[in-house]
Amino acid sequence: MTIDPRPPALPLPQLFWRFLRFGLGAFGGPVAQIAMIREALVERERWIDGARFNRLLGVMQILPGPEAHELCVHMGMMARGRIGGLLAGLGFMLPGLALMMMAGALYVRLVEGRAGFEGVLLGVQAAVLGVIVRAVWRIGSHILTDRIAVGIAAMALAATLAGVPFWALLITAGLASALLTGCWVVVPVALVAVAGLFVPGNDPIGTAPVVTTTATLGTLFVAGLKGGLLTFGGAYTAIPYVRADTVGRGWLSDGAFLDGVAVAGLLPAPLVIFATFAGYVAGGPTGALAITAGMFLPAFAVSMIFFERLEAIVADPRLHRALDGVAAAVVGIIAATVIDLGIGTASRTPAPVATAAILAIACAAAWRLKGRWVTPAIVATGAVAGWLAIR
Repeated sequence: MTIDPRPPALPLPQLFWRFLRFGLGAFGGPVAQIAMIREALVERERWIDGARFNRLLGVMQILPGPEAHELCVHMGMMARGRIGGLLAGLGFMLPGLALMMMAGALYVRLVEGRAGFEGVLLGVQAAVLGVIVRAVWRIGSHILTDRIAVGIAAMALAATLAGVPFWALLITAGLASALLTGCWVVVPVALVAVAGLFVPGNDPIGTAPVVTTTATLGTLFVAGLKGGLLTFGGAYTAIPYVRADTVGRGWLSDGAFLDGVAVAGLLPAPLVIFATFAGYVAGGPTGALAITAGMFLPAFAVSMIFFERLEAIVADPRLHRALDGVAAAVVGIIAATVIDLGIGTASRTPAPVATAAILAIACAAAWRLKGRWVTPAIVATGAVAGWLAIR
């Protein structure tokens, strides 16, 4: 007789500890994190069968929030209901949160604005850009599978550089993908791009001045919430939105923002934990907690409140087409953000040739090498190269 896989009835403290151990070992980004969860809960402990796990992962990939974290929340719900989901999600994220809080404190007190760190930080930033370029290509290779998607991504890239608001692009891309076929799909996106040039306050990228505001707990929470709600298909999709609401408001510099992305890639945590770093630099410990709460709230809420209804919704092919369009637009938006970050890094470096070389080598390494150690090694090498080139 075959026994159906099912989670064990763990006591709540033991359930929390089980997922805290996952959080302590969550190095290497979402692919490695998902593989770790699958190996432990599907192959060894038989909480769920492989086919159901694959379907569940497919659903998570079209929801806002980091997939590995949402998987932990869902597995916790399967074991002990919604309180189990809450504890599982907290267990998975707390190690990275604690480490990033410490990293933010060290950065603010010992690194930011200090002489002697300029070369190291610029080298790190160039290396991180190389890693993000590879991530954009990897994401795009899975999403831009036809002319419609490629056209939407290209127009979203151009429209973002022209200063069109991201929400207009996402809505237009979703509707265009759902309603139209062939090359005509780019027409609505192009119209939005052109119209965006005439909207007050929308200047081409790089020409609009930064409007400095005060970072409050409320505004930091909203900045994180926006990133959490728009994190489709991986943590890199949150970068442009969090950057717009932090760097764009003058709360921290592009360099500090990239430093946070670099640190996040080294920690056992979902990559979206870079928002915690941005919040710490902008608003101290309470600011870090506020932006983190906003970033992770959708991942908890969607899984714990709405999951029972999602399977029927995602089975609708019309929604699939709309989500495909949104995902394609996100690729273009991320690509535009990389261009803008690259321009900012180039404008800050006193050694442009060396910085460009670090970026090129980082891109090549990210393309050719695989493993959990690759991103930390690229960032460390960039730091050393930057220190040698800019002293």
